[in-house]
Amino acid sequence: MYRELVEINHRPEPFEVFTAKELWTDEHTSAQMLEYHLNGDVDLSSRKTEFIERSAAWLVERFDLAAGKSVADFGCGPGLYTSRLAAAGAEVTGVDFSARSIEYAKAVAKREGLTIDYVLGDYLELDLAGGFDLATMIMCDLCALGPEQRGRLLAKLLACLNPGGALVFDAYTLAAFAAREEAATYAPNQLQGFWSAAPYYGFVNTFKYPDAQVVLDKYTIVEEARTKVVYNWLQYFEPTALEAELVQRGFADVELLGDVAGGDFDPTESEFAVVAKKQTD
Repeated sequence: MYRELVEINHRPEPFEVFTAKELWTDEHTSAQMLEYHLNGDVDLSSRKTEFIERSAAWLVERFDLAAGKSVADFGCGPGLYTSRLAAAGAEVTGVDFSARSIEYAKAVAKREGLTIDYVLGDYLELDLAGGFDLATMIMCDLCALGPEQRGRLLAKLLACLNPGGALVFDAYTLAAFAAREEAATYAPNQLQGFWSAAPYYGFVNTFKYPDAQVVLDKYTIVEEARTKVVYNWLQYFEPTALEAELVQRGFADVELLGDVAGGDFDPTESEFAVVAKKQTD
């Protein structure tokens, strides 16, 4: 038992292990995640419905997303944004590696008579044909990636945009990082059975890495037949440093906003949004 407890409480190096794909593709947890996505009253897997409505309306107005404009939504989930942007007249592509979310999104598009190209796959590995006027990555997805992954994805995002096209995403601030605390907790069927349909014991270790501005929530799920570990990494950003990184990677005209609904930027808040463009020359 001692050795098992040592392993449960082991602190890995930042972004040493990735398990995001398992979280979103596991039969049980993907169903739980979809349920959270579709609960418009909470900010968990997705924003609240009221915010999504405002955000989609802002995107349509800000980027003139009418007929003839093309959009790629990276990490589209069950199509909460893609459906709204397609309804405005834009040509929309949604990318996600949760088959359950993609199937739900396809069903919604069929029911609402929308033409949306949904791609099942890992956006870190996919190479889309490109030609997009706008690329979006919403719900702080960029924060789940380590520096190498982030650089690889930003290169893909830049390549898929038309000259003058824009990237829109949100991220967590250092104010949010300061508010996080290290902790170790344990509970039977932790998170009310979120992790498994079978009985289990759940251990949660929260580790902070001040030098890297990273937080890890490490979930160890112990069932009778197996033990699994899920690593939920979050990178927190100093906005001007992220702006400089984007410029270094080829983006231009970087604008900082309060959120992806066009709010005013405030570094004391927990999140901020970025609009960055691909140079025209």
